[in-house]
Amino acid sequence: MLTQIYEISTPEEASALSAISVDHIGVLVGDGQFPRELPISAASKIGAAIVPPSKFSALFLTRDLSLIASWARELNPAIVHLGASAELLSPQDVASLKRMLPGIVVMRSIPVFSEESVAIAQSYVGIADFLLLDSYRSTDKQIGALGVTHDWNISRRIVDLVRVPVVLAGGLGPDNVAGAIRTVRPAGVDSKTKTDQDGSHAKDLERVRRFHEAARAAADNRFPSA
Repeated sequence: MLTQIYEISTPEEASALSAISVDHIGVLVGDGQFPRELPISAASKIGAAIVPPSKFSALFLTRDLSLIASWARELNPAIVHLGASAELLSPQDVASLKRMLPGIVVMRSIPVFSEESVAIAQSYVGIADFLLLDSYRSTDKQIGALGVTHDWNISRRIVDLVRVPVVLAGGLGPDNVAGAIRTVRPAGVDSKTKTDQDGSHAKDLERVRRFHEAARAAADNRFPSA
């Protein structure tokens, strides 16, 4: 069971999460179009502090493929995570990006809001290497970062029907991640808001540790109640 934690904002946090053995350490990067995006210089320092086997995941909320490609070449993350809303960044756009960056691993956020989400996920078969299933608000230009859960039954249908590894996100924390894993059976789980310090976007390392351990324990039990 992969564990993924966002948004890491300092090298010290990156080092601490590596010590916990978090698999994917996520950094929000960009040119300031969205709140809390880190510039390339800061993101580079965080990426350098990530200790293998933990991997650097760079999250881009922009639809600007040239910016994504340029920054990805400079940052060289293990994963390029694309979080723009579905109507702003199409499967064809993602395929074009992969041609621009041969060999790159792409994670594509999928908005989970109705049965239409299953079709959106299916459109990335053969293109995306991972799908991140996240909660969504129709007025947003990005997917996720809402801190609320969505209908896990839809996410389970995506897991069952779409042949791309799924990372489940959306309001997950130490207290509900085991239930989410039992219901959805994803390849991995993601947490941002529920592993933050109260009133802050800095990470609560004890919450991260509890999240990571709960996820691994639920996976070891092989989803007995699902």
